[in-house]
Parts: sequence; structure tokens; C-alpha cells
Amino acid sequence: MRHPEVLIRKYSDRRLYDTGASRYVKLDDVARMVRDGIDVRVVDGRSGKDLTHLIFTQIIVEDAREREIALPLQLLTQLVRASDKATHDFLTWYLNNTLDLYKKAQETVHTRLSTAKNVVASPLEFVRNLLAGHALQSPTTAPAQEEIETLRRQVEELQARLGKKQKRARRTHKRKSPER
Repeated sequence: MRHPEVLIRKYSDRRLYDTGASRYVKLDDVARMVRDGIDVRVVDGRSGKDLTHLIFTQIIVEDAREREIALPLQLLTQLVRASDKATHDFLTWYLNNTLDLYKKAQETVHTRLSTAKNVVASPLEFVRNLLAGHALQSPTTAPAQEEIETLRRQVEELQARLGKKQKRARRTHKRKSPER
């Protein structure tokens, strides 16, 4: 779900005004919005000039000061050195791509963890779906198709055995029950 952009006006007295919520906000509020995935744009209250980069930089500096969490020195050194446009453009491109890759890696890990949880909760269902999906996804050779059929039969046998054990356990439980 995409959030609408929040427009913040920065006035000469250094105050920040959220035009959508009609209230003054602090840097912490702006940082929280960004962390929550909201697109924030900060403009000068008088000229309309975009100040988003400056405000985000200020947030990073304040975070580093308060939490003693700073960007790596090598990265900061490269940012200071990136005074010419070509170096700045390359560094911006590199950082954007690196962050995109990091985000995709996080999403992949999250998806795989969800799949792993489902496998643990219902392993036979997972195998059945895996086999059904495999048969539909790719044309298989005769030996591969035989192997899939063998695995399907084994899953069905395991399910039948589990069903029998559950029925026996219920019967045994009923016999031992004092209600009878």
C-alpha cells in the first residue's frame, strides 16, 4: 500500500509545518513518517525550494548525535569527497542500487521464512503442493515423472498411516476413558 506524499513547509524560524495534518512537527516526527514508509517532501515556506535533502541529512546527523549511531567513516569520507557532479551522481546511483538490493534481500528472507513456517506446520501438505506444482510447471522426462509418481504414492501412504494411527489413538483413548 502506497501512502500519499506529505508536504512539510519549513519556515524561517526553523519550524516545520505538516500541511496535510495542519500542525507543526519536529524532526523526530518527520523521521518517524519516513521510517513508516511515507513519502515526505520538505519545501521552504517562502520560496517553495525543495529542502528534503537538507532535512533528511539533518535527521541523520541528529540520530548519529543522540544514539551514537553514525554512518561508516569510509562512506562519510566518500560523501565529503563527492564534490564534483560525476562522483556525486555515481555515488547516488550506487547507494540507491545497494539499498534496493538490500530491500529485495529482506523481502526474500521474509518470504522464505513464511514458507519455512508453513512447511513446519504442515509438511505433508507442502510436499503435496510441491509435487503438484512441479508437475504443472515443467515438462518432465519419463524417469522424472515416475519419480514424482513414486513420491506422490509415498506421501499418500504416509497420510494413510497417520490416519490409522490417529483412529487407533482415539479408540484407545475412548476405552481408557472413565465415562464408559
